[in-house]
Amino acid sequence: MKVSEVREMSVADLRDRIEVEKNNLDTMKLNHAISPLEDTSKIRKTRQDIARMITILAEKEKQQN
Repeated sequence: MKVSEVREMSVADLRDRIEVEKNNLDTMKLNHAISPLEDTSKIRKTRQDIARMITILAEKEKQQN
């Protein structure tokens, strides 16, 4: 997910999307533990997307206060 796409999202949408991505990450990790994923870089990309969204969420919340 690109930074520009994340910045266009509202605070509520960001919170929802972070929760969805965290659930996806947990599922991918569990699936990878049972049987290896073909593309393990998806785990890393998902982690980076979550971190990016959390950072932008913090910026937006700071601007509101």
